[in-house]
Amino acid sequence: MARAFLFVLDSFGIGGAPDAHRYGDEGSDTLGHIAEFCAAGIGDRKGLRSGPLSLPNMSALGLVEIVRLASGHVPAGMPVPERVFGLYGAASEVSHGKDTPSGHWEIAGTPVMFDWGYFPAEGDAFSPELVEAICREADLPGILGNCHASGTEIIARLGEEHIRTGKPICYTSSDSVFQIAAHETHFGLEHLLSLCQIVRKLVDPLNIGRVIARPFVGETPSDFQRTGNRRDYSVLPPEPTLLDRLVEAGRHVHAVGKIGDIFAHQGVSRVIKANGNMALMDVTLQAMDEAEDGDLVFTNFVDFDMLYGHRRDVPGYAAALEAFDLRLPEVHRKLRPGDMVLLTADHGCDPTWRGTDHTRERVPIMAFGPGIKSRALGIRNTYADIGETIAAHLGIPAGPHGRSFL
Repeated sequence: MARAFLFVLDSFGIGGAPDAHRYGDEGSDTLGHIAEFCAAGIGDRKGLRSGPLSLPNMSALGLVEIVRLASGHVPAGMPVPERVFGLYGAASEVSHGKDTPSGHWEIAGTPVMFDWGYFPAEGDAFSPELVEAICREADLPGILGNCHASGTEIIARLGEEHIRTGKPICYTSSDSVFQIAAHETHFGLEHLLSLCQIVRKLVDPLNIGRVIARPFVGETPSDFQRTGNRRDYSVLPPEPTLLDRLVEAGRHVHAVGKIGDIFAHQGVSRVIKANGNMALMDVTLQAMDEAEDGDLVFTNFVDFDMLYGHRRDVPGYAAALEAFDLRLPEVHRKLRPGDMVLLTADHGCDPTWRGTDHTRERVPIMAFGPGIKSRALGIRNTYADIGETIAAHLGIPAGPHGRSFL
């Protein structure tokens, strides 16, 4: 029986979304602009990386051809390989949002066809009634922030006041999200997680997708640093996903990184946590050894989005892509006959684009494994084709959305 390994390179968009103009993102292209900056030397950073973007393993899996298909150009400085291995194509998103849950749920065969609730972009993000309810239910002296903000910026700005007053830092973004930053020791990690659960219940009527705990350490703005103990409290998907269908069929879903949180731990057999892309790759390789016939190992590589896309860090993003690419041969060596690996993304987060939010883009599809022959997939009309392909590969019935490309 086959096994499947689904890797989401969080925010690794390739531009070309047909509806990008509706989101103010027409022209955004995460990979294309990173490659352009690197080819021009703007993506260099001493001691980190230099020169054109080098992704030989993903290029051999069709990445350059995928970009040409999705956006009409070849990434600057990236050579066209003589031969492509595996299945390669691009996918457009049909979900209304360009957020993490929408992207992942659609990948898992369940597009989000409703509109999320969002907080105002100007003035106070959270209403006086909501703030009062949070402070009452959680026995807080008040909150700080109450605005749209970058997480690292608002922690640097309000971290010391938070430590002094005990008031958590609450903020949002263009996503449907309520984020809470608090110090791991002065406020307490368990206190923060308990607060997030209270807020999760209070924002349910507002149709907010996620409440996110953002713990940090340090004593001054110069050494404040977010830790790996982030926790996402998501609403449940609107209908059964690929994960639910696999578990119902008696298979195991190994959720690596924040996958368990994204799916509200529904359809998840096992949660595996790690901090950082390289640690996530380490535990993913171990999970590949442990996965049984019919299982799915589903990993989110979060650093691309969290550390580099949102922070507009082109050299950091480029270096992270190159480091991930270098480890793909390790993945290949773990494969058994009948296995399939599928690489994709959930949205874009162009570090050269205005603002710090996600960007509406197409995503790449690269699938490989023993016996999988090279073939172009074209542009798929929905990410749900990815989930249905995995369903077909693992031999479970098809879902109502999407179509397998096997």
